[in-house]
Amino acid sequence: MQLFYAPDIREIAELPEDEARHAIRVLRLTEGDTIELTDGKGFFYKAVITHAHPKHCEIHIVEEWQPKPLGDFYLHIAVAPTKNMDRLEWFAEKATEIGINEITCLNCRYSERKEVKTSRLEKILVSAMKQSLKATLPHLNEMTKFKEFVKQPFDGRKFIAHCEEGAKSLLKKTYQPGENALILIGPEGDFSPEEISLALENGFEPISLGNSRLRTETAALVACHTVHVCN
Repeated sequence: MQLFYAPDIREIAELPEDEARHAIRVLRLTEGDTIELTDGKGFFYKAVITHAHPKHCEIHIVEEWQPKPLGDFYLHIAVAPTKNMDRLEWFAEKATEIGINEITCLNCRYSERKEVKTSRLEKILVSAMKQSLKATLPHLNEMTKFKEFVKQPFDGRKFIAHCEEGAKSLLKKTYQPGENALILIGPEGDFSPEEISLALENGFEPISLGNSRLRTETAALVACHTVHVCN
């Protein structure tokens, strides 16, 4: 099934220009053809093309429905962007396919990258949402300083995955099904001792993702997958 993305479909009964171009010029759809869409806000739609134009593809909604949500939990992963953006993009794509509600790019002391253009990441999230036939687009936050982020409120369990020695429980053993989870994943150089202390002071629990030392994007995806397996 080809799924189209139209975030303003309830207000504007036509496809966005890039989606319209794909539907009309690539897929050769025309008036009377039926398509399926999502608004990225939790709803699917079935619609009929009424005006097949590559810039202004008008449609008429004939059905809408809300699929079962990913689960009774909210998953937010805050990760330090990698120097090679391809690796962060890989995480964003795969996490969306598995299921994630929110992603934040963290600016840490040892971050390899201090700036991120979220426009490309947004496109990757949209593509992954459509490919995996999901109706909810993950919320993507701009780069946020670690010290500011850990002080923000969160309604659920808060975890920090770091490599320092000390008592740490496995995420799969400490996380309980149905709990909202916010998980911090550090850069290749790990969080600084000061950052770890600050996180603990603000209610974050230290956790381990296993015996292997993982790359940043792998650790983030393992955390995402672990929460889903637990649920």
